[in-house]
Amino acid sequence: MTESKPIVDAVVLAAGKGTRMKSDLPKVLHEIAGKSLLGHVLDTVVEVGIDHTVVVVGHKADLVRETCAGPGLDFVLQEPQLGTGHAVQVAVPSLREGGFTVVLAGDVPLLRADTLQRLVDGTVSSGAAAVVLTCVVPDAGAYGRIVKDGAGQVQKIVEARDASPAELAIGEYNTGVFCFQTEHLLSALDSLTTDNQQGEYYLTDTVAHLVNRGLPVAAVTTADPEEVVGINTVDELAAAEAILARRGA
Repeated sequence: MTESKPIVDAVVLAAGKGTRMKSDLPKVLHEIAGKSLLGHVLDTVVEVGIDHTVVVVGHKADLVRETCAGPGLDFVLQEPQLGTGHAVQVAVPSLREGGFTVVLAGDVPLLRADTLQRLVDGTVSSGAAAVVLTCVVPDAGAYGRIVKDGAGQVQKIVEARDASPAELAIGEYNTGVFCFQTEHLLSALDSLTTDNQQGEYYLTDTVAHLVNRGLPVAAVTTADPEEVVGINTVDELAAAEAILARRGA
């Protein structure tokens, strides 16, 4: 008897304007290698066998819908934009019960399908309430730090602007790519507050909520910082195109 395939949805965050691109075109519609940033991300999601994706749109939402529409895609509008946690809250009505939800940004076109597959498989097989994709570097700069206990279990993610000096010294950072058991994601989203420097609902705060409820949160690590870089400027766009060219894409 074959094991049934788990239900996996994806939520792709694509509402941002991308001011630093110096263009009115939504950031996720800028192209590398003849395809939009969002198009690369959606192709990667499909490559790992996820057949239902919710795209959270905001700036020039209709243009993003028209450009990237396809089978298995739902588009939901985030207006106003109150943070990453709020973006996922907007997607909740489109999620299916009893499965898993991958969350990632629409501006990470270099993410490899096998890395995303490891994240999904790790969540399904481990029984963790959530698994975060992390990367380890000597200096994690402005990225959120992964705080673990002595056994290596994730305890919380601290945004750099809210971190203590000891936390800033941590080299393992949050890439912004997650996989959750959907039922636990929904509970954690309900707990979010805006008690932080930005006054926003942080998706990362769901981790501490799950841990405080006694639910395990784990990490899957990529050794390649290039594949999890978000594209925010014209220079970063050009650098990403060069990386794809090196890969032979």
